[in-house]
Amino acid sequence: MKRILRRNTLILIFAIAFICGVGYFSFELIVNAESWVDQPYNAHVSGSGGLEQAGVIFDRNGYILAETSDGVRVYNENPSVRLGLLHTVGDNSLNISTAVQSKYRSQLSGYNLIWGLNMPQSMRMSHDITLTVDAATCAAAYDVLASYGKKGACVVYNYQTGEVLCSVSTPGYDPADPPHIDETNESEYDGVYLDNVLSSTYTPGSVFKIVTSAAAIENIYDLDSRTWNCTGEKEIGGNTVTCTETHGEIDYKTAMSRSCNIAFAEMAVEMGRDVMNQTAKKLGINDTYEVDDVKTAKGHFDVSKADENQLGWSGIGQYDDYVNPMQMAILCGAIANGGTAVNPTYIKDGSGDLLRLIGFKKPKEHNLMNSTTASQLDEVMRYTVSDYYSSQRPGLFEGLSVCAKTGTAEVGEDKKPNAWMVGYSQDQDAPLAFACVVENAGFGFEYACPVADAAMKAAANCLRNGG
Repeated sequence: MKRILRRNTLILIFAIAFICGVGYFSFELIVNAESWVDQPYNAHVSGSGGLEQAGVIFDRNGYILAETSDGVRVYNENPSVRLGLLHTVGDNSLNISTAVQSKYRSQLSGYNLIWGLNMPQSMRMSHDITLTVDAATCAAAYDVLASYGKKGACVVYNYQTGEVLCSVSTPGYDPADPPHIDETNESEYDGVYLDNVLSSTYTPGSVFKIVTSAAAIENIYDLDSRTWNCTGEKEIGGNTVTCTETHGEIDYKTAMSRSCNIAFAEMAVEMGRDVMNQTAKKLGINDTYEVDDVKTAKGHFDVSKADENQLGWSGIGQYDDYVNPMQMAILCGAIANGGTAVNPTYIKDGSGDLLRLIGFKKPKEHNLMNSTTASQLDEVMRYTVSDYYSSQRPGLFEGLSVCAKTGTAEVGEDKKPNAWMVGYSQDQDAPLAFACVVENAGFGFEYACPVADAAMKAAANCLRNGG
Protein backbone atom coordinates (compact mmCIF):
# COMPACT_ATOMS: atom_id res chain seq x y z
CA MET A 1 0.00 0.00 0.00
CA LYS A 2 2.80 2.42 0.92
CA ARG A 3 4.56 1.62 -2.36
CA ILE A 4 1.37 2.41 -4.35
CA LEU A 5 0.87 5.63 -2.40
CA ARG A 6 4.47 6.64 -3.04
CA ARG A 7 4.12 5.85 -6.74
CA ASN A 8 0.89 7.84 -7.01
CA THR A 9 2.49 10.79 -5.23
CA LEU A 10 5.38 10.78 -7.70
CA ILE A 11 2.98 10.57 -10.64
CA LEU A 12 1.02 13.50 -9.21
CA ILE A 13 4.20 15.56 -8.76
CA PHE A 14 5.29 14.84 -12.34
CA ALA A 15 1.81 15.66 -13.64
CA ILE A 16 1.75 18.99 -11.80
CA ALA A 17 5.27 19.79 -13.05
CA PHE A 18 4.24 18.92 -16.61
CA ILE A 19 1.11 21.07 -16.45
CA CYS A 20 3.09 23.97 -14.94
CA GLY A 21 5.75 23.58 -17.63
CA VAL A 22 3.20 23.59 -20.43
CA GLY A 23 1.48 26.59 -18.84
CA TYR A 24 4.75 28.50 -18.52
CA PHE A 25 5.75 27.67 -22.10
CA SER A 26 2.34 28.77 -23.39
CA PHE A 27 2.54 32.02 -21.41
CA GLU A 28 6.04 32.75 -22.73
CA LEU A 29 4.96 31.91 -26.27
CA ILE A 30 2.01 34.29 -26.11
CA VAL A 31 3.83 37.15 -24.37
CA ASN A 32 7.18 36.85 -26.13
CA ALA A 33 6.19 35.36 -29.48
CA GLU A 34 7.50 38.32 -31.41
CA SER A 35 10.85 38.25 -29.62
CA TRP A 36 11.13 34.55 -30.43
CA VAL A 37 10.37 35.13 -34.11
CA ASP A 38 12.86 38.02 -34.24
CA GLN A 39 15.80 35.78 -33.37
CA PRO A 40 18.11 35.27 -36.39
CA TYR A 41 17.95 31.48 -35.99
CA ASN A 42 14.18 31.68 -36.56
CA ALA A 43 14.38 33.61 -39.83
CA HIS A 44 12.67 30.67 -41.57
CA VAL A 45 9.46 31.35 -39.59
CA SER A 46 8.74 34.46 -41.63
CA GLY A 47 10.47 33.55 -44.85
CA SER A 48 14.01 33.78 -46.13
CA GLY A 49 15.48 36.41 -43.83
CA GLY A 50 11.91 37.27 -42.87
CA LEU A 51 11.82 40.34 -45.11
CA GLU A 52 10.02 39.24 -48.31
CA GLN A 53 6.80 40.87 -47.20
CA ALA A 54 8.24 43.26 -44.63
CA GLY A 55 6.78 46.72 -44.24
CA VAL A 56 8.40 50.03 -45.05
CA ILE A 57 10.95 51.72 -42.79
CA PHE A 58 10.71 55.51 -42.94
CA ASP A 59 12.88 58.25 -41.51
CA ARG A 60 11.28 61.02 -39.42
CA ASN A 61 10.38 63.01 -42.55
CA GLY A 62 8.76 60.15 -44.42
CA TYR A 63 11.72 59.26 -46.64
CA ILE A 64 11.88 55.55 -47.38
CA LEU A 65 14.91 53.84 -45.88
CA ALA A 66 13.92 50.27 -46.77
CA GLU A 67 10.94 48.63 -48.47
CA THR A 68 9.98 45.39 -50.21
CA SER A 69 9.26 45.44 -53.92
CA ASP A 70 8.24 42.23 -55.70
CA GLY A 71 9.62 40.17 -52.83
CA VAL A 72 12.99 41.95 -52.88
CA ARG A 73 14.19 44.24 -50.09
CA VAL A 74 15.16 47.63 -51.54
CA TYR A 75 17.13 50.35 -49.72
CA ASN A 76 17.30 54.13 -50.08
CA GLU A 77 18.69 55.35 -53.40
CA ASN A 78 21.28 57.64 -51.74
CA PRO A 79 24.49 55.65 -51.04
CA SER A 80 25.43 57.85 -48.08
CA VAL A 81 22.02 57.26 -46.50
CA ARG A 82 22.24 53.50 -47.06
CA LEU A 83 25.74 53.26 -45.64
CA GLY A 84 25.19 55.76 -42.85
CA LEU A 85 22.08 53.99 -41.60
CA LEU A 86 23.26 50.42 -42.14
CA HIS A 87 23.62 49.70 -38.42
CA THR A 88 20.31 51.37 -37.56
CA VAL A 89 18.16 49.89 -40.34
CA GLY A 90 20.05 46.66 -40.99
CA ASP A 91 20.22 44.49 -44.10
CA ASN A 92 18.93 41.14 -45.34
CA SER A 93 21.61 39.14 -43.53
CA LEU A 94 20.26 39.92 -40.04
CA ASN A 95 23.88 39.80 -38.85
CA ILE A 96 23.56 43.24 -37.27
CA SER A 97 21.60 42.07 -34.26
CA THR A 98 20.85 45.55 -32.89
CA ALA A 99 19.37 46.89 -36.16
CA VAL A 100 15.64 47.54 -36.62
CA GLN A 101 15.24 44.79 -39.24
CA SER A 102 16.62 42.29 -36.74
CA LYS A 103 14.99 43.58 -33.53
CA TYR A 104 11.56 44.32 -35.06
CA ARG A 105 11.38 41.73 -37.82
CA SER A 106 8.13 40.26 -36.52
CA GLN A 107 6.37 43.63 -36.68
CA LEU A 108 7.83 44.43 -40.09
CA SER A 109 6.77 41.07 -41.50
CA GLY A 110 3.28 41.23 -39.95
CA TYR A 111 3.80 38.03 -37.97
CA ASN A 112 0.90 37.09 -35.69
CA LEU A 113 0.86 34.33 -33.05
CA ILE A 114 -2.48 32.93 -34.28
CA TRP A 115 -2.26 33.60 -38.01
CA GLY A 116 1.50 33.50 -38.46
CA LEU A 117 2.08 35.28 -41.76
CA ASN A 118 -1.32 34.36 -43.17
CA MET A 119 -3.51 37.00 -41.56
CA PRO A 120 -5.67 38.63 -44.24
CA GLN A 121 -4.36 42.05 -45.26
CA SER A 122 -7.69 43.66 -44.34
CA MET A 123 -7.22 42.56 -40.70
CA ARG A 124 -3.57 43.53 -40.31
CA MET A 125 -2.32 46.56 -38.45
CA SER A 126 0.26 48.56 -40.35
CA HIS A 127 3.61 46.82 -40.22
CA ASP A 128 5.55 49.86 -41.35
CA ILE A 129 7.93 51.49 -38.87
CA THR A 130 8.88 55.16 -38.71
CA LEU A 131 12.22 55.99 -37.13
CA THR A 132 13.26 59.20 -35.41
CA VAL A 133 16.44 59.49 -37.47
CA ASP A 134 16.90 62.11 -40.18
CA ALA A 135 18.34 60.61 -43.35
CA ALA A 136 20.07 63.84 -44.39
CA THR A 137 21.78 64.25 -41.02
CA CYS A 138 23.02 60.66 -41.01
CA ALA A 139 24.36 61.07 -44.56
CA ALA A 140 26.18 64.28 -43.62
CA ALA A 141 27.81 62.67 -40.58
CA TYR A 142 28.68 59.51 -42.51
CA ASP A 143 30.37 61.37 -45.35
CA VAL A 144 32.82 63.05 -42.96
CA LEU A 145 33.37 60.04 -40.71
CA ALA A 146 33.87 57.60 -43.59
CA SER A 147 36.35 59.93 -45.30
CA TYR A 148 38.92 59.02 -42.61
CA GLY A 149 38.72 55.30 -43.36
CA LYS A 150 38.58 54.60 -39.62
CA LYS A 151 36.27 52.87 -37.20
CA GLY A 152 34.07 55.31 -35.35
CA ALA A 153 30.65 56.49 -34.25
CA CYS A 154 28.48 59.59 -34.21
CA VAL A 155 25.17 60.05 -32.39
CA VAL A 156 22.95 63.13 -32.06
CA TYR A 157 19.72 63.10 -30.08
CA ASN A 158 17.05 65.50 -28.87
CA TYR A 159 17.69 65.73 -25.13
CA GLN A 160 14.13 66.94 -24.46
CA THR A 161 12.20 64.22 -26.32
CA GLY A 162 14.81 61.46 -26.50
CA GLU A 163 14.51 61.17 -30.30
CA VAL A 164 17.75 60.09 -32.01
CA LEU A 165 18.28 62.12 -35.18
CA CYS A 166 21.65 60.69 -36.14
CA SER A 167 23.29 57.34 -35.45
CA VAL A 168 26.22 56.40 -37.66
CA SER A 169 28.81 53.67 -37.19
CA THR A 170 31.83 52.79 -39.30
CA PRO A 171 33.05 50.59 -40.88
CA GLY A 172 30.06 49.47 -42.89
CA TYR A 173 28.99 48.22 -46.29
CA ASP A 174 26.21 48.89 -48.75
CA PRO A 175 23.10 46.88 -47.78
CA ALA A 176 22.07 47.04 -51.45
CA ASP A 177 25.28 45.19 -52.37
CA PRO A 178 26.50 43.31 -49.29
CA PRO A 179 29.95 41.71 -49.43
CA HIS A 180 30.65 38.03 -49.07
CA ILE A 181 32.78 37.80 -45.95
CA ASP A 182 34.93 34.73 -45.36
CA GLU A 183 38.37 33.87 -43.99
CA THR A 184 40.09 35.47 -47.00
CA ASN A 185 38.74 38.98 -46.34
CA GLU A 186 37.44 38.95 -42.77
CA SER A 187 40.21 41.29 -41.56
CA GLU A 188 39.03 43.87 -44.09
CA TYR A 189 35.55 43.79 -42.57
CA ASP A 190 36.59 43.48 -38.92
CA GLY A 191 33.83 44.89 -36.70
CA VAL A 192 31.52 45.61 -39.62
CA TYR A 193 28.47 44.07 -37.91
CA LEU A 194 28.98 46.02 -34.68
CA ASP A 195 27.05 49.24 -34.05
CA ASN A 196 29.72 51.30 -32.31
CA VAL A 197 27.16 53.85 -31.10
CA LEU A 198 25.45 51.25 -28.92
CA SER A 199 27.82 48.33 -28.51
CA SER A 200 31.39 49.64 -28.21
CA THR A 201 33.41 51.25 -25.44
CA TYR A 202 36.48 53.42 -25.78
CA THR A 203 39.14 55.08 -23.66
CA PRO A 204 37.62 58.57 -23.24
CA GLY A 205 40.66 60.77 -22.84
CA SER A 206 39.85 64.38 -22.01
CA VAL A 207 36.08 64.11 -22.49
CA PHE A 208 36.22 62.41 -19.08
CA LYS A 209 37.23 65.77 -17.63
CA ILE A 210 33.50 66.48 -17.62
CA VAL A 211 33.18 63.81 -14.91
CA THR A 212 36.20 65.11 -13.00
CA SER A 213 34.75 68.62 -13.28
CA ALA A 214 31.45 67.45 -11.80
CA ALA A 215 33.34 65.95 -8.86
CA ALA A 216 35.41 69.12 -8.40
CA ILE A 217 32.37 71.41 -8.54
CA GLU A 218 30.82 69.45 -5.68
CA ASN A 219 33.96 68.81 -3.61
CA ILE A 220 36.53 71.59 -4.11
CA TYR A 221 35.00 74.62 -2.39
CA ASP A 222 37.40 77.21 -3.86
CA LEU A 223 37.43 75.76 -7.38
CA ASP A 224 36.69 79.06 -9.13
CA SER A 225 39.53 80.91 -7.38
CA ARG A 226 42.07 78.07 -7.42
CA THR A 227 45.03 77.99 -9.83
CA TRP A 228 47.44 75.25 -10.92
CA ASN A 229 50.92 75.51 -12.38
CA CYS A 230 51.46 73.54 -15.58
CA THR A 231 55.03 73.18 -16.83
CA GLY A 232 54.10 70.43 -19.28
CA GLU A 233 54.71 67.62 -16.81
CA LYS A 234 54.53 66.90 -13.10
CA GLU A 235 55.60 64.06 -10.85
CA ILE A 236 52.56 62.60 -9.12
CA GLY A 237 52.83 59.48 -7.01
CA GLY A 238 56.42 58.83 -8.05
CA ASN A 239 55.75 58.93 -11.81
CA THR A 240 55.23 61.66 -14.37
CA VAL A 241 51.90 62.98 -15.64
CA THR A 242 52.36 64.86 -18.90
CA CYS A 243 50.42 67.59 -20.65
CA THR A 244 50.33 68.42 -24.36
CA GLU A 245 51.28 72.06 -23.66
CA THR A 246 52.95 74.24 -21.05
CA HIS A 247 50.08 76.32 -19.70
CA GLY A 248 51.82 78.07 -16.82
CA GLU A 249 49.58 79.43 -14.04
CA ILE A 250 46.06 78.39 -14.98
CA ASP A 251 42.58 78.66 -13.43
CA TYR A 252 39.78 76.09 -13.61
CA LYS A 253 37.86 77.50 -16.60
CA THR A 254 41.03 77.91 -18.64
CA ALA A 255 42.22 74.46 -17.59
CA MET A 256 38.98 73.03 -19.00
CA SER A 257 39.05 75.02 -22.25
CA ARG A 258 42.76 74.29 -22.84
CA SER A 259 42.37 70.72 -21.53
CA CYS A 260 45.23 70.88 -19.02
CA ASN A 261 46.15 67.39 -17.85
CA ILE A 262 48.15 68.59 -14.87
CA ALA A 263 45.26 70.54 -13.34
CA PHE A 264 42.78 67.69 -13.71
CA ALA A 265 45.21 65.03 -12.50
CA GLU A 266 45.84 67.09 -9.36
CA MET A 267 42.10 67.56 -8.85
CA ALA A 268 41.51 63.81 -8.99
CA VAL A 269 44.32 63.10 -6.50
CA GLU A 270 43.09 65.83 -4.13
CA MET A 271 39.52 64.50 -4.13
CA GLY A 272 40.61 60.89 -3.75
CA ARG A 273 39.46 57.47 -4.91
CA ASP A 274 36.10 57.39 -3.13
CA VAL A 275 34.91 60.73 -4.50
CA MET A 276 35.97 59.87 -8.05
CA ASN A 277 34.31 56.45 -7.85
CA GLN A 278 31.12 57.87 -6.39
CA THR A 279 30.89 60.64 -9.00
CA ALA A 280 31.48 58.26 -11.91
CA LYS A 281 28.81 55.93 -10.53
CA LYS A 282 26.32 58.77 -10.02
CA LEU A 283 26.87 60.03 -13.58
CA GLY A 284 26.13 56.57 -14.99
CA ILE A 285 29.61 55.71 -16.24
CA ASN A 286 29.34 52.13 -14.97
CA ASP A 287 25.75 51.72 -16.15
CA THR A 288 24.15 50.38 -19.28
CA TYR A 289 21.14 52.09 -20.89
CA GLU A 290 18.28 50.41 -22.73
CA VAL A 291 17.58 52.05 -26.08
CA ASP A 292 14.51 50.47 -27.70
CA ASP A 293 15.17 47.02 -26.24
CA VAL A 294 18.90 47.22 -27.02
CA LYS A 295 21.25 47.59 -24.09
CA THR A 296 24.24 49.84 -24.59
CA ALA A 297 27.72 48.63 -23.75
CA LYS A 298 28.60 49.37 -20.13
CA GLY A 299 31.32 51.89 -19.39
CA HIS A 300 33.92 51.34 -16.68
CA PHE A 301 35.53 53.42 -13.96
CA ASP A 302 37.02 52.00 -10.78
CA VAL A 303 40.04 53.47 -9.03
CA SER A 304 39.62 51.52 -5.80
CA LYS A 305 43.01 49.87 -6.27
CA ALA A 306 44.72 52.66 -8.21
CA ASP A 307 47.90 54.19 -6.88
CA GLU A 308 48.29 57.97 -6.71
CA ASN A 309 49.75 58.29 -10.21
CA GLN A 310 47.03 56.09 -11.72
CA LEU A 311 44.40 58.10 -9.88
CA GLY A 312 45.81 61.25 -11.47
CA TRP A 313 45.68 59.71 -14.94
CA SER A 314 42.11 58.51 -14.32
CA GLY A 315 41.00 62.11 -13.84
CA ILE A 316 42.04 62.90 -17.39
CA GLY A 317 40.34 59.84 -18.86
CA GLN A 318 43.28 57.46 -19.18
CA TYR A 319 44.14 54.71 -16.63
CA ASP A 320 41.49 51.98 -17.39
CA ASP A 321 38.55 54.34 -18.00
CA TYR A 322 36.04 53.27 -20.70
CA VAL A 323 32.87 54.93 -21.97
CA ASN A 324 30.23 54.26 -24.63
CA PRO A 325 29.31 56.95 -27.22
CA MET A 326 25.56 56.82 -26.51
CA GLN A 327 26.34 56.98 -22.81
CA MET A 328 28.35 60.18 -23.31
CA ALA A 329 25.54 61.75 -25.34
CA ILE A 330 23.12 60.91 -22.52
CA LEU A 331 25.47 62.52 -19.97
CA CYS A 332 25.67 65.69 -22.08
CA GLY A 333 21.88 65.68 -22.42
CA ALA A 334 21.61 65.56 -18.64
CA ILE A 335 23.80 68.65 -18.28
CA ALA A 336 21.63 70.49 -20.82
CA ASN A 337 18.48 69.41 -18.98
CA GLY A 338 19.58 70.65 -15.57
CA GLY A 339 20.77 67.24 -14.39
CA THR A 340 18.10 64.91 -15.79
CA ALA A 341 18.67 62.85 -18.93
CA VAL A 342 15.87 61.61 -21.17
CA ASN A 343 16.56 58.12 -22.48
CA PRO A 344 17.13 57.97 -26.26
CA THR A 345 14.79 56.22 -28.70
CA TYR A 346 14.98 55.38 -32.41
CA ILE A 347 11.32 54.45 -32.84
CA LYS A 348 8.88 57.25 -33.59
CA ASP A 349 5.82 57.43 -31.29
CA GLY A 350 2.92 55.36 -32.66
CA SER A 351 5.26 53.16 -34.72
CA GLY A 352 6.60 49.69 -34.11
CA ASP A 353 5.58 47.49 -31.22
CA LEU A 354 2.12 47.43 -29.65
CA LEU A 355 3.16 48.79 -26.25
CA ARG A 356 4.60 51.88 -27.92
CA LEU A 357 1.58 52.18 -30.19
CA ILE A 358 -0.88 52.35 -27.30
CA GLY A 359 1.33 54.70 -25.31
CA PHE A 360 2.67 52.42 -22.57
CA LYS A 361 6.28 53.03 -23.52
CA LYS A 362 7.41 56.47 -22.44
CA PRO A 363 10.96 57.85 -22.48
CA LYS A 364 12.72 57.00 -19.25
CA GLU A 365 14.50 59.69 -17.29
CA HIS A 366 17.78 59.42 -15.40
CA ASN A 367 18.70 61.89 -12.65
CA LEU A 368 22.48 62.12 -12.95
CA MET A 369 23.35 65.33 -11.08
CA ASN A 370 21.82 68.26 -9.24
CA SER A 371 20.87 71.44 -11.08
CA THR A 372 23.71 73.50 -9.56
CA THR A 373 26.36 71.09 -10.84
CA ALA A 374 24.67 71.00 -14.25
CA SER A 375 24.56 74.80 -14.41
CA GLN A 376 28.26 75.16 -13.63
CA LEU A 377 29.21 72.46 -16.14
CA ASP A 378 27.05 74.24 -18.70
CA GLU A 379 28.94 77.47 -18.08
CA VAL A 380 32.43 75.98 -18.36
CA MET A 381 31.60 73.85 -21.42
CA ARG A 382 30.12 76.87 -23.20
CA TYR A 383 33.24 78.85 -22.30
CA THR A 384 35.37 76.05 -23.78
CA VAL A 385 33.69 76.49 -27.17
CA SER A 386 33.33 80.28 -27.21
CA ASP A 387 36.76 81.05 -25.74
CA TYR A 388 38.88 78.49 -27.56
CA TYR A 389 37.32 76.11 -30.11
CA SER A 390 35.53 78.81 -32.11
CA SER A 391 38.70 80.86 -32.45
CA GLN A 392 40.56 77.83 -33.75
CA ARG A 393 37.92 76.84 -36.31
CA PRO A 394 35.86 79.77 -37.70
CA GLY A 395 32.28 78.79 -38.53
CA LEU A 396 32.28 75.92 -36.03
CA PHE A 397 28.67 75.10 -35.05
CA GLU A 398 27.57 78.27 -36.82
CA GLY A 399 24.03 79.23 -35.86
CA LEU A 400 24.15 77.17 -32.65
CA SER A 401 25.19 77.88 -29.06
CA VAL A 402 27.16 74.71 -28.39
CA CYS A 403 28.79 73.53 -25.16
CA ALA A 404 31.41 70.85 -25.76
CA LYS A 405 34.63 69.06 -24.85
CA THR A 406 37.14 67.29 -27.09
CA GLY A 407 39.32 64.38 -26.12
CA THR A 408 42.47 62.73 -27.45
CA ALA A 409 42.67 59.32 -25.81
CA GLU A 410 45.96 57.44 -25.85
CA VAL A 411 45.41 53.71 -26.32
CA GLY A 412 48.97 52.35 -26.73
CA GLU A 413 49.95 49.37 -28.90
CA ASP A 414 51.49 51.75 -31.47
CA LYS A 415 48.03 53.04 -32.32
CA LYS A 416 47.10 56.66 -32.81
CA PRO A 417 44.77 58.18 -30.18
CA ASN A 418 41.00 57.90 -30.24
CA ALA A 419 39.60 61.29 -31.25
CA TRP A 420 36.53 62.45 -29.29
CA MET A 421 34.09 65.33 -29.17
CA VAL A 422 30.96 65.42 -27.00
CA GLY A 423 28.52 68.17 -26.12
CA TYR A 424 25.14 69.75 -26.72
CA SER A 425 23.43 72.92 -27.92
CA GLN A 426 21.68 75.41 -25.65
CA ASP A 427 19.23 76.41 -28.38
CA GLN A 428 15.59 75.74 -27.51
CA ASP A 429 14.66 75.19 -31.17
CA ALA A 430 17.51 72.67 -31.53
CA PRO A 431 17.93 70.88 -28.18
CA LEU A 432 20.59 68.42 -29.34
CA ALA A 433 23.22 66.39 -27.50
CA PHE A 434 25.98 64.56 -29.36
CA ALA A 435 28.99 62.28 -29.09
CA CYS A 436 31.52 61.47 -31.82
CA VAL A 437 34.57 59.21 -31.69
CA VAL A 438 37.09 58.23 -34.37
CA GLU A 439 39.38 55.30 -33.55
CA ASN A 440 43.11 55.30 -34.19
CA ALA A 441 42.96 58.82 -35.62
CA GLY A 442 44.67 61.62 -33.68
CA PHE A 443 43.58 64.83 -32.01
CA GLY A 444 39.88 65.11 -31.15
CA PHE A 445 39.67 68.68 -32.42
CA GLU A 446 41.13 67.63 -35.79
CA TYR A 447 39.10 64.46 -36.43
CA ALA A 448 35.99 64.24 -34.24
CA CYS A 449 35.14 67.94 -34.37
CA PRO A 450 34.38 68.05 -38.15
CA VAL A 451 32.03 65.06 -37.79
CA ALA A 452 30.21 66.68 -34.86
CA ASP A 453 30.01 70.00 -36.71
CA ALA A 454 28.44 68.44 -39.81
CA ALA A 455 25.99 66.32 -37.79
CA MET A 456 24.88 69.12 -35.46
CA LYS A 457 24.33 71.64 -38.27
CA ALA A 458 22.29 69.13 -40.29
CA ALA A 459 20.25 68.01 -37.25
CA ALA A 460 19.49 71.61 -36.26
CA ASN A 461 18.44 72.38 -39.82
CA CYS A 462 16.09 69.38 -39.71
CA LEU A 463 14.39 70.51 -36.48
CA ARG A 464 14.20 74.15 -37.51
CA ASN A 465 12.50 73.19 -40.76
CA GLY A 466 9.85 71.14 -39.02
CA GLY A 467 11.52 67.75 -39.34
